[in-house]
Amino acid sequence: MRRLVLGVLLCGLLAACTPASWAASPAPPSPSASPVQTCGEFHHEVASVLAQLGGYDVNAPDCAAIKQFQQRYGLEPVDGIAGKATNDVAQRLAASDPAQCEAGPGTVACVDLTHQTTWLMRDGTVVYGPTVIRTGMAGHVTPTGSYEVEWRSLKSWSVPYEVWLPHWQSFNGDIGFHQTTSYLHDASLGSHGCVNLLPADAVAYWDNLEDGSTVQVFGHRTGT
Repeated sequence: MRRLVLGVLLCGLLAACTPASWAASPAPPSPSASPVQTCGEFHHEVASVLAQLGGYDVNAPDCAAIKQFQQRYGLEPVDGIAGKATNDVAQRLAASDPAQCEAGPGTVACVDLTHQTTWLMRDGTVVYGPTVIRTGMAGHVTPTGSYEVEWRSLKSWSVPYEVWLPHWQSFNGDIGFHQTTSYLHDASLGSHGCVNLLPADAVAYWDNLEDGSTVQVFGHRTGT
């Protein structure tokens, strides 16, 4: 009996009679809120433009919307990271204003030298774009003005530069639309006056324009 009483007293004093494995398990910590997905330095800026453009699920996981955007506009790498180059393209597209193009009736190709973008309008309504382009560099400036498509060739050979020009559409002598022959977003490069298009856009312009279609070129490319 004395041993039992002593044991009870010791348990009360030490508060250690019940093995830890018998004790009630502590309540699990409340789950913290899922971290906000961040897809690069300019994630929010680019996502805002994607919402404006439409056709992108900005809430998709794994930065899929930004990857889709990069792929559509020929950006490399297609990694879903909204860096400076990706944001630059997004802001140029967002700043393109159809009202700046003096588009009359019929199908008109608008070329915005300031933002390095282009789009197609039909009877005053945008039907394609805006999308990105590359125009003339210093010494080979793409001239502003109102023109008409003069002649077209699915594959024209450039004699002075010795390169094929897919989906060629001339609107000012040796100046015209054609598929780019190099990486479009290399800021150190420019064309020799032509309007360089991404492959898919070159096909779309070929399908929508014809001899006599109006081309409006306006604005000013920085550095030219």
